[in-house]
Amino acid sequence: MTELIGRIETIAGPVINCSGLPSVRMYEVVRVGNQQLIGEVIEVAEDEFTTQVYEETSGLAPGEPVISTGDSLSVELGPGLLGSIYDGIQRPLPTLREISGDFISRGLHVEGLDKTKKWKFTPTVKVGDTVEPGSIIGEVPETGIITSKILIPVGVAGEVVEIVPTGEYTVIETICKVKGSHGDIHDVMMMQRTPVRIGRTFKDRVSMDTPLITGQRVIDTFMPQAKGGTGAIPGGFGTGKTVTLHQFAKWADAQVVVYVGCGERRNEMTEALEEWPHLKDPKTGRPLMERTVLIANTSNMPVAAREASIYVAVTIAEYFRDQGYDVALMADSTSRWAEALREISGRLGQLPSEEGYPAYLGSRLAQFYERGGRVKALGSGDRLGSITVCGAVSPPGGDFSEPVTQATLRIVKVFWALDKDLAARRFFPAINTLTSYSLYLNTLEKWHRANLGEDWPGLVKDALAILQKDQELREIVQLVGPDALPESERAVLEAARMIKEDFLTQSAIHEIDTYSPIGKTYRMLRIIIGFAQKMTTAVKMGIQVRRVLELSILDNIARMKITPWDSYESQMDAIEKKMEREFQSLFQELSESGYLAEHAV
Repeated sequence: MTELIGRIETIAGPVINCSGLPSVRMYEVVRVGNQQLIGEVIEVAEDEFTTQVYEETSGLAPGEPVISTGDSLSVELGPGLLGSIYDGIQRPLPTLREISGDFISRGLHVEGLDKTKKWKFTPTVKVGDTVEPGSIIGEVPETGIITSKILIPVGVAGEVVEIVPTGEYTVIETICKVKGSHGDIHDVMMMQRTPVRIGRTFKDRVSMDTPLITGQRVIDTFMPQAKGGTGAIPGGFGTGKTVTLHQFAKWADAQVVVYVGCGERRNEMTEALEEWPHLKDPKTGRPLMERTVLIANTSNMPVAAREASIYVAVTIAEYFRDQGYDVALMADSTSRWAEALREISGRLGQLPSEEGYPAYLGSRLAQFYERGGRVKALGSGDRLGSITVCGAVSPPGGDFSEPVTQATLRIVKVFWALDKDLAARRFFPAINTLTSYSLYLNTLEKWHRANLGEDWPGLVKDALAILQKDQELREIVQLVGPDALPESERAVLEAARMIKEDFLTQSAIHEIDTYSPIGKTYRMLRIIIGFAQKMTTAVKMGIQVRRVLELSILDNIARMKITPWDSYESQMDAIEKKMEREFQSLFQELSESGYLAEHAV
């Protein structure tokens, strides 16, 4: 064992310079110091190597031992992931608390999955079947929402020579034996260990032509996300990044949610940990945590573990993707992850780039986001799965020109820009519709036409045109006041007000308005644009805007957002019919009085 033990030479925070292990490899996990703290090799020289330690290093001293493990940083994948709360290197936080209390002790070695719990395994193959990497050999009803598929690991293929019957087994018991082409026998367990720095293998990428419905009207309408797509939500302090990501994670049309708080403030992560176990899944009515994995690495936790946390999260997401599930991965926030890179690179003495960030910031961000996508998984058949990656960015002072935001925007295809002025006016979500964008609009148009209506693209275009015109008129109104505008432009202002107040604003705490089904969103937009068009027609006929605003239908339109999910269709039908009757009545009344003939444009 002597050749497997090195020694600490110098210590600079989480960065430890070591010697005495000539055979050590890049990204190998080592145990550092007398307490055997978890570390990872990040730089190798001829006689020395450098390790980043994922725990607090105070108290370490030069000369203490460094022990090689021979493994790379890996996660344990299998039944037991869903509903779990981990730290940045997949140590279950509830278990850590049981061992050390409210304050986590250093050097604790806790496994990611419970090796003693038994799961009900039902085989889907029989002796004599041929399997390949990624083949499904059985199922485990892990929660009331998700059934885990047990996969053949990469590197194993051949004939099934033994498969256990339906029963309860631990994740480390052999459930299947596979005979390879050379006669070698492979034991297959429910658990797999996978390195986090390298993406899991898949067959092929496929087109991202299906939207990921979030239940947030501003996103689903104007800057939709595709299943397997990438998006970023930058914004200054207090603009609502975390709340928006929480809404996304709660209600997105994904079977599995992986939420990683990398460098998030303690109070915000605590709120998520306390709130989510009590949330109900809108589709099943069961606890939302039954399809969620939370990874918490708050801002007061070791900075090196923050850097590793997003790789742990995306590897867990890939495991569920390979089972054929759609996964939503939230990272809050990548700015604090990038700050961890900057701190570590500074301690390594690497040449800094813009604002002190390392020169490889852009490539590291790209490596993370590019592990998203919609793919054809390994195994027989055409099993499709996806990972939709959404990252929050926290630019200092809300400056979108800073390096992390700019590097992110070069990679992602959806950009939700949070506006500080909107947030100050209590407008939620505070997403600026005129500066945000989605590059998936064209590829998703076919789905929207088929599932919502042929008029959907036209409605979106009309709404954006109204909002753009409203922005232009606002500058004039600030100079001369609204009374100086002609009736046609006042109609635009009223239409834009309806879009912003009755459609775009959405309460995150209202039991109904917190989530808007895409069908309801479509009907709401159709009614508001229909009202705007009728108002424009009325103005051209000589009717003043104030007369249109006296119609009682406006109250019904304002209350559309709190229409229950299960009865919105009938109520929307009634609103459209009432709107048609009131406008016809208005036209007829003014026509009979001779008003229209005198004031027609």
